Amino acid sequence: MSHNNTSADIWIAGAVAAFTVDLLVYPLDTLKTRLQSPNYARLYTSPSSTPNAAAVINRAALFRGLYQGVGSVIIATLPSSGAFFTTYEGVKYSLSNANPIVGERSGGKDHGVPLLPQPFIHSAASAVAELVSCAILTPAEVIKQNAQMVDNGHRRNATNATVQTLAKFRANPLGLWRGYAALAGRNLPFTALQFPMFERFKLLIKDYRERSGKRTGTLLESGLITALSAGTAGSVAAVVTTPIDVVKTRIMLAAADGHHGADQKSAPSGKAVLEKVKQGETSGLVDAMGRAAKQAKPRKRKTSWAIGKEIVQEQGFKGLWRGGALRGVWTMIGSGLYLGVYESGRIYLARRRGMDIDEDDLF
Repeated sequence: MSHNNTSADIWIAGAVAAFTVDLLVYPLDTLKTRLQSPNYARLYTSPSSTPNAAAVINRAALFRGLYQGVGSVIIATLPSSGAFFTTYEGVKYSLSNANPIVGERSGGKDHGVPLLPQPFIHSAASAVAELVSCAILTPAEVIKQNAQMVDNGHRRNATNATVQTLAKFRANPLGLWRGYAALAGRNLPFTALQFPMFERFKLLIKDYRERSGKRTGTLLESGLITALSAGTAGSVAAVVTTPIDVVKTRIMLAAADGHHGADQKSAPSGKAVLEKVKQGETSGLVDAMGRAAKQAKPRKRKTSWAIGKEIVQEQGFKGLWRGGALRGVWTMIGSGLYLGVYESGRIYLARRRGMDIDEDDLF
C-alpha cells in the first residue's frame, strides 16, 4: 500500500475512477458485446438487396439502448474496484518488502538485486486483486451483457432491460455467478500483461521528463503520465486477450438461457403425459391436472474450449478476434481514465490530509 494513503483513500479513489469510466465508455462496451454476440447477424444486420453482397448493418438496432444495464455495473464496480486496488496495493507492498536482495553487501548497504523482478511482483499483485474483484463483479457482468442485448425498440412502455434480465434468473440466482471462471480467465492474463507494462511505461516517461528537464511534480503531470501509460498498456493487453473475451461474452450471454421457466409452446399436454406414463415411456409424478412435474434436464454447459471451437467452425479464426479493435480503443480510453483518476485521486486525498507526498508516490 502507498505509504501516505489509507485504505479509505484507495477505496474512494478506486470507486470514483470506476464511476467515471463506466459513464463515459459504457456505450463502446455495449457495441463490443453486440459485435461478439452469436446473434449479431440476426439482430443487427439485414440482407443486402444486391446479390452476393455483404449484409447491411442495421444501425438503428445496433446503436439503440447503448446504456442498457449500466446501473448494475455502477453498483457493482464501486465495491469491486475498491477491493481490487486495496488488494493490489497491499499485496504489492507486502511482496516488495519481503523480496530479499541477492548479491554482495558492503558498508552496511546492499549492492545486489531483488530476488523477484518487479514485473513479477506487479503481475502477482494484480492477479490476486483480480480474483477478489471478479467475485464481486461477475453477477453485474452477467446482468450487464444480457441487458445490453435486450431489444425494446418496437415495444411501448417496455420493462427496463435490467429488470427483464433479472427476471430470467429468478428461478436460479446462482446462475448470475456463471462466468466467474471466464471473467477471471480473461482478466488474469489481461492484468498480468497490463500492470507490468503500465508500471514500466510510467518509469520510462518519468525518466525522460527528468532528463529533458520537463519534470514538474504536479498532480496534473502525475495524472496525465499515469493515463498515458495505462491507456497504452491496456490497449495492448486488450487486443492480445480478445479471443478470451469473445468466449467470455458467449458464456455470459448463455447464462440467462433456461432459467426462466419451461417453454410453454413445446410442453406436452396433461393427457399426453398421462398416456406416456401408462405406457412406461416416462416416469415421475404428475399433478392433479395431469401435468408432469418438472423433469426437464438442464442444458449441458459448454466448456470454454468447446465454445472457442464452435466460433472457429462458424466464423473462422477471425471470429475469435471479433470486436478486438473496438475493445482496444475503449480499453485505451477506459484504462487511461481509470488509473489516471485513481492515482490522481489517492494523491489528492493524501495531500488534503496534509501528508507529504514522496516523489515515488507521484508515479
